[in-house]
Amino acid sequence: MKTTDVPQDDANMMQGKFKEPVYSLDENGNYTTIPSVGWEPKNAVMQEAWDRVNEKIEQARQNVINGKLSPIAYYIEKNIMDTALVAKYMYMPKWKIKKHLKPYNFSKLSDDVLEKYALVFGINKHELVDIDQLNDK
Repeated sequence: MKTTDVPQDDANMMQGKFKEPVYSLDENGNYTTIPSVGWEPKNAVMQEAWDRVNEKIEQARQNVINGKLSPIAYYIEKNIMDTALVAKYMYMPKWKIKKHLKPYNFSKLSDDVLEKYALVFGINKHELVDIDQLNDK
């Protein structure tokens, strides 16, 4: 692809802040990189992927509000994580993380464990345990 042919189909996904380097041929036939804001097919796929992520976050939020899951489930989805990754950060087996996804077991967690979860999710303990604040999101 020639430098003049590099796509610049800005779908405003990153509000024009980020440009991806794309290899192209300059006027002398040498490879160079040109910043591109994207191209339509890639932007469409990325938007679909982010829509799916946001749907999963919303479903987890609803499950927490309805008492089906603990807030840990919401923050796992919000941080695009899974139980295996959280288990590694927490230095716990996956089965314990899965156990903590149940509201009853979550309510029995010590302050130290809650603080550790909060640290993993980049929030404070109050944000982790305050389910009411999820109603406002």
